[in-house]
Amino acid sequence: MNETDTGAPADVGVLGGGRMGAGIAHAFLLAGSRVTVVERDAPAAAAASTRVLESVAASVARGTADDEEAVIAARFAATTDVADFARCDFVVEAVPEDLELKIDALTRVEGVLAPGAALASNTSSISIDQLAALLDRPSRFLGMHFFNPVPASTLVEIVRGEATEGTLVEQARTWVRAIGKTPIVVADAPGFASSRLGVALGLEAIRMLEAGVASAEDIDAAMALGYKHPIGPLRLTDIVGLDVRLGIAEYLSSTLGERFAPPALLRRMVAEGKLGRKTGEGFYLWDAP
Repeated sequence: MNETDTGAPADVGVLGGGRMGAGIAHAFLLAGSRVTVVERDAPAAAAASTRVLESVAASVARGTADDEEAVIAARFAATTDVADFARCDFVVEAVPEDLELKIDALTRVEGVLAPGAALASNTSSISIDQLAALLDRPSRFLGMHFFNPVPASTLVEIVRGEATEGTLVEQARTWVRAIGKTPIVVADAPGFASSRLGVALGLEAIRMLEAGVASAEDIDAAMALGYKHPIGPLRLTDIVGLDVRLGIAEYLSSTLGERFAPPALLRRMVAEGKLGRKTGEGFYLWDAP
């Protein structure tokens, strides 16, 4: 496999150019990789290109990029054809957290990859073994769970499936370090380590708010000031997206039991379109997205 001077894969693909996919693309571009983002249609590809290039420009302006903006931009492309992944050493799937959507995306991507190329899912909760069971080369597949926002986050959760090659896990560690982040490795389990713990805390905070135990601000202050969390669980839920948290909770409750059952308040807010920062209102009010 070809690599950059930093140790990142030379050619990286990202399926999905939303907030997460654009962040992943940005991270590998800054590490010297050529990056191709594939989106569902031309308008979505154009929007993904804007997200990525604006993020690159911000990094250059902050002095956190080693190359000039034009040099980095020349390594980037946004298209609508998964066949453009054919030359990639490594592709990350970053489509929404829906099992059928991810299965369709992963099987389409695997069909165009070279036999030795690596494939990863950015899923935050869906079983890697469940996804791998539908692939022809499960040994070249693993989970790589990036955190939102990707440019500011320093953690990547590597999820090792039963069939994942040990050498691929070690390569993934190297790639994560190459993009300036810290890897942790976990075995495949519902919610892995980060989502399982984070959602458990977030759901309990929502139940407390629902029961009138304290205000959102005071619940968050209890964790931020009392336990030194950098951000409280309700504000974090707003940043992640209430719809995203609901989807993960529904999956975890189906696999791990009632302790992950989504509170009625969470369901009601999602139904009302109060999804957090991206809609301007969740447990807090936010500036217009």
